[in-house]
Amino acid sequence: MKAFVTADFDDYGLQLLKKHMDYVYENWRDTQKIYFDENEFIKKIKSIEADVVIVEADFVTKNVIEQCDLKIIASCRDDPWNVDIKTATEKGIPVFSAPHRNTPAVADLTVALMLCATRNIMKADRLLRGGKIIYKNESDFLKNFNLFKGVELGSKKVGIIGLGSIGFEVAKRLRNGFGAEVLVYDPYVNEDRLNEVNGKSVDLETLMRESDIVTVHAKVTEETKGMIKKKHFEMMKKTAYFINTARAAITEEDALFEILRDKKIAGAGLDVFIKDPIESGDRFLTLDNVIATPHIGGNTIDTVRRQSKMIAEDIDAYLSGKEPKYILNKDVLKET
Repeated sequence: MKAFVTADFDDYGLQLLKKHMDYVYENWRDTQKIYFDENEFIKKIKSIEADVVIVEADFVTKNVIEQCDLKIIASCRDDPWNVDIKTATEKGIPVFSAPHRNTPAVADLTVALMLCATRNIMKADRLLRGGKIIYKNESDFLKNFNLFKGVELGSKKVGIIGLGSIGFEVAKRLRNGFGAEVLVYDPYVNEDRLNEVNGKSVDLETLMRESDIVTVHAKVTEETKGMIKKKHFEMMKKTAYFINTARAAITEEDALFEILRDKKIAGAGLDVFIKDPIESGDRFLTLDNVIATPHIGGNTIDTVRRQSKMIAEDIDAYLSGKEPKYILNKDVLKET
């Protein structure tokens, strides 16, 4: 067998693959190449004579599957939207994924954005680097000292929209690490998770009104798209912060921009935008109460380590006649 690996993979994963096959490793981070064009991808797979593909963002479409003699497909994603699982299943090809590979990373960034916003960390850094903080006298010191007065997470109500895997990890960090009070809006909430973080289940309106910090962790569905509207932002306390490391489509972004521009809430920490990732020059960057990052939530060395381990160990199990943990189409196992 031979694998074409375009995902970011660590040495452990590559060495485990080597037990069963040769591989061509072209990490998309190094090549800066993502195969959106299926014909180009087909040509590349055939030129390598690969029968295993391990991808992160490349599109393994119906045509790719039908025109290449693939035996295994793996997507280093929690939600492998880039793989036509139906066609793979019809052809008896197992598809592996890496669920929750970046959950801790996104949860960490969420809390980091909260801390940066509530403790004025970015504001202080910007003013220092911009030459705005100079102490000529005692008055200057007191002026700046007052400017950076913040709040502590432990004294606050944090409203979590969506208590899935990431929302749950955020809740644990806030509850156990800081002692914050946790409010949850999730119509399908897992009661065990809710109880573990001593969370209080409330409706969306109550969460928006009562929370000192609102953080979004819902998936984009027809039900959640545009769910947080202008009227919801207007319910927030003037001292409240809004955090989004999930997807911008869950919010009415124009309404969020207006509420921040008019300083009707204290600020926001945003990793996701409708035009994603954000670029320099974006309108949100004109607002001094916004902390923005270019969709880096899951971008850690540890995420790469986890996805490599999950995918490689599952492929090893499958080829060794054992049952893999993260196969998306278990029906193909019955056929082998």
